Amino acid sequence: MKKTCKTEYIHDVLNRLDRYYGNEVRCYLTHQNAGELLIATILSAQCTDARVNIVTQTLFKKYPTIESFAKADLKELEKEIHSTGFYHNKAKNIIACCKELINTYEGEVPSDIESLIKLPGVGRKTANVIRGNIFNQPSIVVDTHVKRIPKKLGFTNQDDPVKIEFELMKLLPKEYWIRYNTHIIKHGREICIARRPKCNECFLNDICPNALIDERSRLD
Repeated sequence: MKKTCKTEYIHDVLNRLDRYYGNEVRCYLTHQNAGELLIATILSAQCTDARVNIVTQTLFKKYPTIESFAKADLKELEKEIHSTGFYHNKAKNIIACCKELINTYEGEVPSDIESLIKLPGVGRKTANVIRGNIFNQPSIVVDTHVKRIPKKLGFTNQDDPVKIEFELMKLLPKEYWIRYNTHIIKHGREICIARRPKCNECFLNDICPNALIDERSRLD
């Protein structure tokens, strides 16, 4: 695909996403502040946002501050977050992360990605969630949907999340980054579902390379 054609195609996809899902930027993890979103995002690894929101509804009442998480009993915290999966590592990382926030950042969550990814349990995905939703810094969050769907759209052929992040940063206009995350997550949950994509209902099916290949296969 020529560069001009690809640019037009990308803008067509983005405009359709805007028309279908709107311009609102939404975070699907319930939170009141940066600390809560940081904890919730750590818990969301290999777990649904819906499950995390159920857990944090009571968790944030029991541990209302970074300091209270830092002082939490490991076994007790494990019990509280058990249903999110991988609770041993998550509990250990949450306590260590909150201790580091207190010791190094006076209990505040930093805004720069270099500081964020040094925190226990925090990778680029979690860091970008914080940067985009708390500090309004344009960021690409590569979750399972943002990893899968851009490959179908022909935006990338990479499998590594970091390579996907940087490739999308080059392709997409910066002002779209945050809401692109929101749109693609919603699209992956409602239409482009991993095991049973609803291509016949998709508003991108006439331009999506993957849908067009599937259609040609059926015709053959």
